[in-house]
Amino acid sequence: MITTKDLQEAIAECHGERNPNAQTCIKLAAYYTILDHLGETQGYSFAPRKESGSEFVRAAVSAGFDRTLEIMDDLMQALNVINPRLYSGVMRKLKE
Repeated sequence: MITTKDLQEAIAECHGERNPNAQTCIKLAAYYTILDHLGETQGYSFAPRKESGSEFVRAAVSAGFDRTLEIMDDLMQALNVINPRLYSGVMRKLKE
């Protein structure tokens, strides 16, 4: 069984990566989600709050993480063609 210590070490490793990429973000989100479900977090979670009312968040929760990520990947590819500057801004924010 995975322990809180294991998760915290994995999270620290992701935070310490010099050049994080999408896979790093996916792993980090998974680690925080598992930690949240273990009840060990101190009020932080990648899970959307129940009171979140955005249409996008409701649809994304309904579709599930993997499907949402596939759709977002297609959207980002289209955005890169249509508006490379906006695409670059989004990517910059993801890499922060």
